Amino acid sequence: QADLLFLDIHLPELNGLSFLKTLKQAPKVIVSSAYSTYAVEAFEEEIADYLVKPYSYERFFKAVTRVREQLSSQQEERKKQLFLYADKTIYRTKTEDVLYLKAEVDYVKFTMVDKQVLVLDSLQNWEEKLSGLNFVRTHRSYIVNLNKVEKTSGNQIFIGDDIIPIGRTYKEKFIEALMEG
Repeated sequence: QADLLFLDIHLPELNGLSFLKTLKQAPKVIVSSAYSTYAVEAFEEEIADYLVKPYSYERFFKAVTRVREQLSSQQEERKKQLFLYADKTIYRTKTEDVLYLKAEVDYVKFTMVDKQVLVLDSLQNWEEKLSGLNFVRTHRSYIVNLNKVEKTSGNQIFIGDDIIPIGRTYKEKFIEALMEG
């Protein structure tokens, strides 16, 4: 499994584009060739870039930078998705749709915009998984999506019609995260 493949058009046994067509799930590909005549065919195979030899370091760097940015944005998109396993079903949801999480004995209840899902797991585990994604622990039994907080009053957070408590030991960290976000 590779993230990026540098591929020449002229290979010893076969054409580089023919090789590319044999791959079931091709990574990002930068093709290099002394001939620009293969460029259209190469781009039809959804390559990332085409370098005509001899190419400069600046042109090479530009091609690699473009691919790195594409890979980085794909990774960011994957981070914004959660796969929740409950009742022999895997639910795919976006982190932006999650309002809050609540510990329920050995389970974690995900409350989302349109549904609730009960997952066999610990809140501590989800706190680690969601770190850096604008979720913060507010109580020993709750983690909230800071983007969904409508208001706070005293030791309470208001998200839609729900009221979530703020524990004494979590209040300072919560307020700090809320002000930064």
